[in-house]
Amino acid sequence: MQGHSCCCKNESCSPLRGTGSSHGLEIISTDATTVEKASGESVKLDCRFTLAPEDSGSLDIEWSLRPADTQGEDKVVILYSGDRAYENYYAPLKDRVHFFSNDPKNGDASINLLALKSADTGTYQCKVKKVPGIHSRKVVLRVMVAPSKPRCYAEGASQVGKDVVLRCASSEGTSPINYSWERMTGTKLLPASAVMDPVSGTLSIRNASEAFSGMYRCTARNRVGTQECAVELNITPPPNTAGIIAAAVICVLLALIIIAIILFCCCRVRNRKKYEKEISYEIREDVPPPKSRVSTARSFTSVGSQRSSLGSMSPSNLHEYTNKSQYDKIPSDEYERPPSHAPLPPPVGPKPLGPNLSRMGAIPVMIPAQNRDGSIV
Repeated sequence: MQGHSCCCKNESCSPLRGTGSSHGLEIISTDATTVEKASGESVKLDCRFTLAPEDSGSLDIEWSLRPADTQGEDKVVILYSGDRAYENYYAPLKDRVHFFSNDPKNGDASINLLALKSADTGTYQCKVKKVPGIHSRKVVLRVMVAPSKPRCYAEGASQVGKDVVLRCASSEGTSPINYSWERMTGTKLLPASAVMDPVSGTLSIRNASEAFSGMYRCTARNRVGTQECAVELNITPPPNTAGIIAAAVICVLLALIIIAIILFCCCRVRNRKKYEKEISYEIREDVPPPKSRVSTARSFTSVGSQRSSLGSMSPSNLHEYTNKSQYDKIPSDEYERPPSHAPLPPPVGPKPLGPNLSRMGAIPVMIPAQNRDGSIV
């Protein structure tokens, strides 16, 4: 009886034949169906098979990829058909996927994947067809990223009696990442009060003491790699609170003293300017005053008295009065000062009244002497 072929997508299968007939095409690979590799590495996906004499059709080999998200369709990544290999069939794996054997028809359809990337993660299926038989094999590939170099640092006040937390974290890496802490100095034993969290990468130290000081190392690891970092912990005594308060008080007092000195200097400068201004005003007051209005008024009063006295005289006696030189002129504002180089005129004393004026009852008037600016001497 002629055999019938079957196509299995999830499991390998053999062609069905009649009772007593021998088996034909068969995949004989026994390697693990799940492979984990680190990014940047290479991997061989095994797919070896055997043929039977009755499998007389052409040999076709096809490798396809179903992405890890299982949302997209299967993509053919490499082909062998008509005694020819088609390796650059899938653009994301161009020049990174090749058949392991130079002649796959000899029974080795395995492939090599080079320079793995995390996007290469998925389910790869090897399908071998030779009429009338079809067999397939699936291999799950997980491309893992090794942890990047973690960052170690201390969080919290590194003082005696305080709680300190040492943190360690890698920015890249395929989960799960496990973190572990160890002490590199002293007894190399973690403090008794220390609590380590391997998932978050923290090391909590309660009630720290100076004995806890030293170098600590953190190791981040996953299935494909490890990385390390170190941090130095220095526990210091608590600060001198009394000294800090005293220093603060001294600083405040010094600030107040400096402010007082500045204010004193400002007031002194302002008083000095005020004093100099008053002195300048006093110097201006020493300038000779203008013509005296009082002396002029008094002169006019005297002249008025003289005129009133003259008014009582008779016309017949006026010619004798007008002949007197001392009554010829009346002091006025138009009085011309003598030159600065000429000596002041001597004071003019009172002269006796003429006989006629005395008989008429005239009152003798003395004109006071005046200096250069018109003031009475």
